[in-house]
Amino acid sequence: MENQSCLSEFFLRGISGSPEQQQLLFGIFLCMYLITLTGNLLIILAISSDLHLRTPMYFFLANLSFVDMGLTSSTVTKMLVNVQTQRHTISYAGCLTQMYFFLMFGDLDSFFLAVMAYDRYVAICRPLHYSAVMSPRVCALLLALCWVFTHAVALTHTLLMARLSFCVVGEIAHFFCDITPVLKLSCSDTHVNELVLFALGGTVLIIPFICIVISYVHIALAILRMRTPGGAGKAFSTCSSHLCVVCVFYGTLFGAYLCPPSVASEEKDVAAAAVYTVVVPMLNPFIYSLRNKDIKGALRRLLSRGRVFSS
Repeated sequence: MENQSCLSEFFLRGISGSPEQQQLLFGIFLCMYLITLTGNLLIILAISSDLHLRTPMYFFLANLSFVDMGLTSSTVTKMLVNVQTQRHTISYAGCLTQMYFFLMFGDLDSFFLAVMAYDRYVAICRPLHYSAVMSPRVCALLLALCWVFTHAVALTHTLLMARLSFCVVGEIAHFFCDITPVLKLSCSDTHVNELVLFALGGTVLIIPFICIVISYVHIALAILRMRTPGGAGKAFSTCSSHLCVVCVFYGTLFGAYLCPPSVASEEKDVAAAAVYTVVVPMLNPFIYSLRNKDIKGALRRLLSRGRVFSS
């Protein structure tokens, strides 16, 4: 029996087994990947170059854009290389590395959305205390806690996976090394992995989601109590973009990982993961740029400066 020290590679099934469909999907995913990188990079440059956007909300939005680029890059790049080279393999070490970065960036997405919801709660429900509660020191602390916690969770899953044995070089029924498809290939006892996956996976999904729901319940109650003309609309407009991103993100995430076994299938899991890791990071810059006047203005100024320098 081979153990993990002898195993050299896994086979990745990818999105589709048909060569014709693979070339079509290669073009589609390459376009979406380039759009994701361009859109999120523009958001980061617009925020960092505009003094009006030096606020906690946009500080975390810039970090969210960076994480979105990392999430997509950790999964899509290997798939694109495999399709182009027609070599659908990933090394054992490469699989564990990809798993670590996918988990870390995916969990960071969830926690950053929760922190941004808390920022909107403080801004709308406790405006007089906003500068004190969301001070630069507090923002830096929240950012560090998100990175440290998600690193610890991703590293825990990766190290637990590294202790397993794999009897044969199997095919991962996915286009990247996600935990569950890889666990199915192991001939070791995976109960500890499954228990940790349930405990930590539930924590990084449910706790941020609960924080977001609680924040928006308080925001909704505060908006309903407003008596000033136009105050409710203005308050809601400051968090509408974030609320749209939350709905898209958690809608696809719950569809990918909390689907009942009776309706779950490998094809549906792959499709949901593709939406979660590729489509959502691509849509986020559009949602924020289309629904946020500050971002639209910053992008116009950034692009106009670019045209001046190019001329």
